[in-house]
Amino acid sequence: MGNDMSSFKCCAIIPTLNHYKALGDVIKGVRDQNLEIIIIDDGSNAAAAACIKAFHKPSEGIEVLRHDINLGKGAALETGLARSLERGFTHALQIDADGQHDLSDIAHLIEASISHPDDLVTAKPIYDSSMPLARKIGRWFTHVWVWVETLSFNISDSMCGFRVYPIQKTLELLGSENVGKRMDFDTSVMVRLYWRGVDVIEVPSNVIYPAENTSNFKVVADNIRISIMHTRLVFGMLGRLITLRMRYR
Repeated sequence: MGNDMSSFKCCAIIPTLNHYKALGDVIKGVRDQNLEIIIIDDGSNAAAAACIKAFHKPSEGIEVLRHDINLGKGAALETGLARSLERGFTHALQIDADGQHDLSDIAHLIEASISHPDDLVTAKPIYDSSMPLARKIGRWFTHVWVWVETLSFNISDSMCGFRVYPIQKTLELLGSENVGKRMDFDTSVMVRLYWRGVDVIEVPSNVIYPAENTSNFKVVADNIRISIMHTRLVFGMLGRLITLRMRYR
């Protein structure tokens, strides 16, 4: 597929669990790029849910959907992608609700996706001193395993939740493979799409950890979940050794 803008239609998906303080600014930044928005409230508490629901303004291009219980970030994104396809979109920008991402780079991600519509476009994060040391160490652990799982260095950061998906290809993957539903989603979906021949296009972008931000990362449960994910991906890579080796010839 070439860079045919007439067939390219992109929206934004914002998954959130109790994050609403920065949501208004994120929405404004996305709407400034003329993207319609689908917000997925993934089981937020009553107070946060009320604030998030107040952003539901379909006439202004903002739709809010809700999971009554927390199903996980991956499940929220799957709900958003399915809804995006129903509404006729071809691509979806994923962006976090907590204000981590540089909103001025939305245009750069979209431009890259228009030029590479069959591929997964992702931010290549540039972190400042606000990044906690534990997060930095954890991310490097995942980076190394992803290089093993893809037999390449083509993915430098698989954990950044600021990216543009080709919707149809992503939903086909989600419907046929065991992709994580929680904090293991971002890495798992990227590696598995890569295995299917979807290249990863990286766009440098600044990322911060806001001082008042409350993380939804569960240190013990999510680290165990991510370790299990990497075990599965390594075995999945072994079954694809020939295909992956052929890809680099």
